Amino acid sequence: MTDQSEPGQEPRARRASRAAAASTKGTARVRMPAAQRREQLIAIGRQLFAERGFDATSIEEVAARAKVSKPVVYEHFGGKEGLYAVVVDREVRALLDRITGALTAGDARELLEQAALALLDYIDQEPHGFQVLVRESPVLSPGGNFSSVMNDVAHQVEHLLAAEFKARELDPKFAELYSQALVGMVALVGQWWREARKPKKEMVAAHLVNLAWNGLSHLEAKPALTTRSR
Repeated sequence: MTDQSEPGQEPRARRASRAAAASTKGTARVRMPAAQRREQLIAIGRQLFAERGFDATSIEEVAARAKVSKPVVYEHFGGKEGLYAVVVDREVRALLDRITGALTAGDARELLEQAALALLDYIDQEPHGFQVLVRESPVLSPGGNFSSVMNDVAHQVEHLLAAEFKARELDPKFAELYSQALVGMVALVGQWWREARKPKKEMVAAHLVNLAWNGLSHLEAKPALTTRSR
């Protein structure tokens, strides 16, 4: 079969070959710098772990969403466990930074308001991150989850309450108990609000502080159970 190209033009078969090569070149995977690729994989892993949890997420899907091969993911993180650990570590630090940053100024009531709002802001603005934290995974130690973050916050609140207890002539050795109770209350309400989304977070924070502050301001020096004291 003879080539029917016009005189002065390259053969039709060669033109077709050049066009196919150009098309392939245009759709080739874009190479990212290593740091940028790592951030992309972390973002994809964060979303998948939030949506499906650790067990239901696969390296294959992470690689597919990033349009890379599985060895690229292994090269950066060593496997699914490594990627998950990085994602959780970032979320732990992000949430802790938000809350501890809110506990730096103001009187005791203002600190309660700021801490409650900081947690609700995180839940509102970082839903994927919060979902990753509240999911339990057998891969991580107890130090890498939402409970550990709240425990760290409770220890900081404990110091504030201890000073407040001394000023009110209450026994400061119970400050740890009260700090765990306060932080636990805010954390559980925050998880509930994540689904309910009403009332507005400012109103939720106001009611939390109303219960916490008015309860703290009327503490008995030596509380006792009325049902067991008879």
